[in-house]
Amino acid sequence: GATELRTMGTNVTYRGPADLPDVIPVFPLPGALLLPRGQLPLNIFEPRYLAMIDDSFLAGHRLVGMVQPVPADEDAKRPALSSVGCVGRITQLAESGDGRYMLSLTGISRFRIVEELATTTAYRQCKVDFDPFAGDFEARVGEDDVDREGLLKTLREFLDVNDMEADWDGIQRAPTEILVNALCMMSPWGVKEKQALLEAPDLRTRAALLVAVAEVALAKDKPSEVKTPLN
Repeated sequence: GATELRTMGTNVTYRGPADLPDVIPVFPLPGALLLPRGQLPLNIFEPRYLAMIDDSFLAGHRLVGMVQPVPADEDAKRPALSSVGCVGRITQLAESGDGRYMLSLTGISRFRIVEELATTTAYRQCKVDFDPFAGDFEARVGEDDVDREGLLKTLREFLDVNDMEADWDGIQRAPTEILVNALCMMSPWGVKEKQALLEAPDLRTRAALLVAVAEVALAKDKPSEVKTPLN
């Protein structure tokens, strides 16, 4: 199905690192990528994460830090966490009637984990530092540096090869930041690639990385037709 590329506001304005707490609950989930101003739908059913959501409302911040487990460790009972994650605010919440929460997180800023805390909660909590990613708080920074045409060309090829539909009107209208971040979040790659997209220093690098990863996948799908550019 076509994915809605839209930006959802939050009722709270986060102007910079000082507006966020330095201890947040974290939700380790392989392959789940949240980026600033992106929308991540989650289906929560484990008791410890249901408690985490309830506690985030009780605390008044409604924040959840999404972080991927370290790839080699993702099947462990308590996997090691990647050093960089992204915090999101719960902007939509629905109860299923059978004990689950369907919610949507709106990304605010990436963070670096300083240390994991010893807690009495069933879910994990970390002391985090948002300062290295102070640029995340401002929307649409670096959009003009992105090769948007190159990105769309690769996206079209990738969709064609995989018989996937897309809402091209919505894609053409979407601001470049929303487009790049939404495509990264929806992309079918594994933990390593998603972590690299998360940690990209700026939007241009993230878009170029997304194109590069897609081109590798395309080359595997049709080795005879793809010519490698020499530059």
